[in-house]
Amino acid sequence: MATSIFDLAADELERRSDFEKLEARGTVRLALKGAGLDPRDVTASQMAVVFTRVMPKELAARGISNPESICEAVVAALKSAHVESDAGNGSSPEEVFRRLASR
Repeated sequence: MATSIFDLAADELERRSDFEKLEARGTVRLALKGAGLDPRDVTASQMAVVFTRVMPKELAARGISNPESICEAVVAALKSAHVESDAGNGSSPEEVFRRLASR
C-alpha cells in the first residue's frame, strides 16, 4: 500500500506501464526534479500537475505507448485516493505559522 503521494504515483505508474518498480520510481523522481519538487514533500495537486505537464514527455522519451492516457489514469488515482489534503502537508511559511499558532 502506498504510504505517500510519491509512492502512490510510482506504484500506479508501475502498474499501468511496462516499468519495473525501480524504473517507475526513478522516472517519477526525474520528473519531480525537473519540476523543482522534492518527492518527500510533494502534494497530490503538485503531483497531478507533474503527471499532466511533465510526465507525458518523460514516458514518450522512454518508449512508453499511450503516455497521456497513463498519466490521466494516475491523476485520477491521485484524486480518488484521498491520501492527504494539500493544506496539511505544506511547508510554506504560511503553513508553518498556521501550525505554530494552533499549538
